[in-house]
Amino acid sequence: MDVGGNGGGVIVNNKQKVMLPGKSRGEFARNQRKDSEGLSEAPDLEFEYGDSDKWAAELSELYSYTEGPEFHLNRKCFEEDFQTHVSDKRWVDLDAMQHRAHAMRLLDGLDVTGRERRLKLARAILYMAQGTFGDCSSEAEVQHWMRYNVFLLLEVGAFSALVELLNMEIENSAACSSAVRKPAISLADSTDLRVLLNIMYLMVEMIQQDDLADPPEWRATRETFKTELGSPLYNSEPVSVMLFGMVTKFCSGHAPHFPMKKVLLLLWKTILFTLGGFEQLQSLKVCKREELGLPRLPEDSIRVVRNMRAASPPASASDLIEQQQRRARREHKALIKQENLDAFNEKDPYKADDSREDEEENDDNDNSLETEPFPLERDEVMPPPIPHPSSERVSFPKGLPWAPKVREKDIENFLECSRSKFIGYTLGNDTDTVVGLPRPIHESIKTLKQHKYVSIAEVQIAKEEEYQKTPLSGGEEDVEMCATELLYQGILPSLPQYMIALLKILLAAAPTSKAKTDSINILADVLPEEMPTTVLQSMKLGVDVNRHKEIIVKAISAILLLLLKHFKLNHIYQFEYMAQHLVFANCIPLILKFFNQNIMSYITAKNSISVLDFPYCVLHELPELTAESLEAGDNNQFCWRNLFSCINLLRILNKLTKWKHSRTMMLVVFKSAPILKRALKVKQAMMQLYVLKLLKVQTKYLGRQWRKSNMKTMSAIYQKVRHRLNDDWAYGNADLDARPWDFQAEECALRASIERFNNRRYDKNQSNPEFLPVDNCLQSVLGQRVELPEDFQMNYDLWLEREVFSKPICWEDLLQ
Repeated sequence: MDVGGNGGGVIVNNKQKVMLPGKSRGEFARNQRKDSEGLSEAPDLEFEYGDSDKWAAELSELYSYTEGPEFHLNRKCFEEDFQTHVSDKRWVDLDAMQHRAHAMRLLDGLDVTGRERRLKLARAILYMAQGTFGDCSSEAEVQHWMRYNVFLLLEVGAFSALVELLNMEIENSAACSSAVRKPAISLADSTDLRVLLNIMYLMVEMIQQDDLADPPEWRATRETFKTELGSPLYNSEPVSVMLFGMVTKFCSGHAPHFPMKKVLLLLWKTILFTLGGFEQLQSLKVCKREELGLPRLPEDSIRVVRNMRAASPPASASDLIEQQQRRARREHKALIKQENLDAFNEKDPYKADDSREDEEENDDNDNSLETEPFPLERDEVMPPPIPHPSSERVSFPKGLPWAPKVREKDIENFLECSRSKFIGYTLGNDTDTVVGLPRPIHESIKTLKQHKYVSIAEVQIAKEEEYQKTPLSGGEEDVEMCATELLYQGILPSLPQYMIALLKILLAAAPTSKAKTDSINILADVLPEEMPTTVLQSMKLGVDVNRHKEIIVKAISAILLLLLKHFKLNHIYQFEYMAQHLVFANCIPLILKFFNQNIMSYITAKNSISVLDFPYCVLHELPELTAESLEAGDNNQFCWRNLFSCINLLRILNKLTKWKHSRTMMLVVFKSAPILKRALKVKQAMMQLYVLKLLKVQTKYLGRQWRKSNMKTMSAIYQKVRHRLNDDWAYGNADLDARPWDFQAEECALRASIERFNNRRYDKNQSNPEFLPVDNCLQSVLGQRVELPEDFQMNYDLWLEREVFSKPICWEDLLQ
């Protein structure tokens, strides 16, 4: 990093420092001391990617800061009812039978017709789900009583009652029409919905956490609830489908008062619980490969990514010499030994400004990554590297982190080219015959076959083709009715509308979006009834609104990624159906628009007020808020939810474009390269990996000048991304599969395959009549009861006379 100006100064690397002319020795020493103390400008972000954030963070994000006064209102409603029916004891002092009896009493009260009474009892149940915090003195106690009360509520049948009440509120046409007519919707318009969604979210969130200390009956209850939640037991559809319906109703403008943040959070946690998170996905993938008789995975991808370092590639000496020749002050001679040039980079990639104009495609300096020196070139006089905390990191052997993969199609293409070159004829899909080919080609084929990887998707596509070819002899497909399959069947009829609705909300919540009159209002459950009158209140509301949008982006990105990954594992055409509708709804340019901002500022944003977060705000006396404390924010190095959202969106973009040339060209057309390069400034290994993957697929289309100007990015791709042995991603060779006139045909062919799959498996009403079984038994055919129309029955005698008796029949000809 070049901390100095005008070509001179200090070049700082994680492990080495060398002085260049242009700065005094005193300043060099001060900078050296500063960095040796670990105060470098852009340290690695110690971020651990997972299914969700910590317990307290996930709970606090359910509530907006505007809802703060409602915590004590819930407590008041509970205590009024509790003191009426129970003695002066506290909730924590009662035994299990008394707890159950009171929970049953509250639940029975939800059947009353009066809205006010029902809302008070719902608030009392919400206070139970919040851990009866009035009797607790620490977060650990709140967590314990939350878990206990939630399992108690589940056992007495609270969740089913809540689903029914939620359905009633969704169908409440009076509330919907009232909200549509209102010029400004506030928190008060969604009170009933928010209370119900809060209870349901807390129940799902607490139960989905697997605690080893849980008693056996809780574990059994948890598994039963998980099955019921993913099955069409509530309203003949999974709960997720009902929540998707709320999303589309909100986006259509018929229910603008729906608290969309809570709906999306509950939808995310329901999908996460019923389908499983990323660890469960990896286990399912391993089991499925075993069932299909495929070889084991070459490595555990989660572990490899988790142990990656945000290290950057070494720059070549020739690159650095060329860059130095371009500098304005050529008369200064650098005090660097020639053999150490590989260790350094020249410019600080972590400047606060967002200088986009310098990062266009003709950018001469690739400064997105910081170089890492070779171990043998480390200068002895330099201070030792800053030690990283010893987490679960493993030390990789020298080499690449990923085992290379080769597809069957790649081997076929290689053999076809070799046969055409050396023999002059081709053998189609034959990958075994090597007669007439030179010895080196034999070795190449052997190496390719050693690293051949057959994916689950390839097996599923082959089976589907077989079913389509032999609809009669192929037999019935044995479809496992797992939670993923049930969810797909539930959302299949309206999946395009669901995807459009999610992307509409994502667009409205993106920080780069401009406020438009036709955009949907996603702030209905954060704006108070009375708008702020002081500067402090305005600042607090501003933080709340920004936080609200960030949480919505987090929930939508997690929902889309989980659905794509689970559908891909369950059946490739389920994944392709969802992915194609995301592409048709402009998901690719939307994600690129999201990243077209100062991404470092977004990841380090401090849109939170820790003293107002639940459960801290109900356990402690709140200090007086000031403008300075709101501006300061928290002391975290980065915002977990924003980094989580960015990685999810990058993974979604990878899922949509992988092996799809037409979609890859969309990345090129929308000029994604400079946008993605800016994202490399975030020093987090997982995020860098998915950015580099997206750059790799379009490298061959960006031109020679781009590759020449971005050699360090090319090196990073080589270091971090999995290799396909005969993939010419780094060169501009023409790709036979990437002809522009084939792009539309590629999408159309895919769409046709998806429609055939959906019709065959799910559209039982419109089966092809030619494939239906035929009854050849004369007795059963004649014995079938045929309903005749009334006018025919009235004129039956006439019909007999005209069609039967008056026409001569030549029986000999008929029998022949």
